[in-house]
Amino acid sequence: MTTSSLPTIRLKPKTQARAIRHGFPWVYDNELVADRRTKAIAPGTIALLEDSDRAPVATVTVNPSSRIMARVLDRDPNVQIDQAWIAARLQRAHTMRERVFDTPYYRLVHAEADGLPGVIIDRFGEIAVVQPNAAWAETLLPQIVDSLVTVTGVTCVIKNASGRARVLEGLDDSSGALLGDMPASPRPVVINGATYMADLTGGQKTGLFYDQRPNHAFAATLAAESRVLDVFSHVGGFSLAALAAGAASALAVDGSQPALELAQEGAGRMGATDRFSTRKGDAFEVMSALAEEGETFDVVICDPPAFAPNKQVLEKGLRAYERVARLAAPLVAEGGYLGLCSCSHAATLDKFRAACVKGIGRAGRDGALIHTGFAGPDHPLHLQLAESGYLKALFFRL
Repeated sequence: MTTSSLPTIRLKPKTQARAIRHGFPWVYDNELVADRRTKAIAPGTIALLEDSDRAPVATVTVNPSSRIMARVLDRDPNVQIDQAWIAARLQRAHTMRERVFDTPYYRLVHAEADGLPGVIIDRFGEIAVVQPNAAWAETLLPQIVDSLVTVTGVTCVIKNASGRARVLEGLDDSSGALLGDMPASPRPVVINGATYMADLTGGQKTGLFYDQRPNHAFAATLAAESRVLDVFSHVGGFSLAALAAGAASALAVDGSQPALELAQEGAGRMGATDRFSTRKGDAFEVMSALAEEGETFDVVICDPPAFAPNKQVLEKGLRAYERVARLAAPLVAEGGYLGLCSCSHAATLDKFRAACVKGIGRAGRDGALIHTGFAGPDHPLHLQLAESGYLKALFFRL
């Protein structure tokens, strides 16, 4: 499709095109001339973005029903968005991961930060799980799959259609195999010496949270011969890493019984069943109960879901993070370690740290911040998009 054949959309006179020309990847609906023709553009259509003087700015994808009405695909207004373009973006992402990781288990594409807006791809060996969270990616999904096979050689591609992002884009929630057969059982994934069981068909997100890999590794350095408590554990992220590093014991707490069963299976594959236990329940209630029982641990890690997914609930989310810290701190033995995590992009590092420090203080504990962690290199940060740097992990010695 040539530039001349593309539909055009135009920025309003008061909208500065400079930010987009310098790399900002989104254009909001209130920044565009939203006439009848523009509103009639089919979601996922490739278009030419012009400034208010009708000078070309970038090649974009349009979704009139989304708050993010246009996403920049390429700052070259003459580029052709086709399978070769997609394959080149995938190859660039793949080359970096292959350099950094010694096994093919990682996030292959991290949306805008890898030049494929709204696209998430996690790789599990010969299986790739794709989340096409933008309308253009849904439209060009066959080309994405073909390019994925060409670049990586995967033999199975699964579409995961869960998540809030697809709802905001007006997309369906139909998941399934796009290539090959759906896995019949959870897949073992070895990271940091621990074995995690990834449910690629019915688990959270794509089945495993690769983003915490470096924070699992740091927590593991604190864990040798220690008693470890892993709260909001999912499939045992921090607890299994601790066991692999020689922890004396690890207790995983989560509200999902299927997740805890996967954690137990992972511990079994590691030969660590005798050092591993689980406790199902509301994390806040379980922490309160453990305190009443007089339990303490050498290392306590809390990795809750996003309490502040957007600015509208930021204050409520920060109070929840403060409460986590307040309940977790008393469970840390004197001289022990407390790890607190947030995956809320609306809660900046400063605000999250302040909430944690306040909670620790309210618990009557004192200590020092010894390490700040972020997502791994397979979750790159887009230079113009703070939202892509969502994960924070703070480690305290109390």
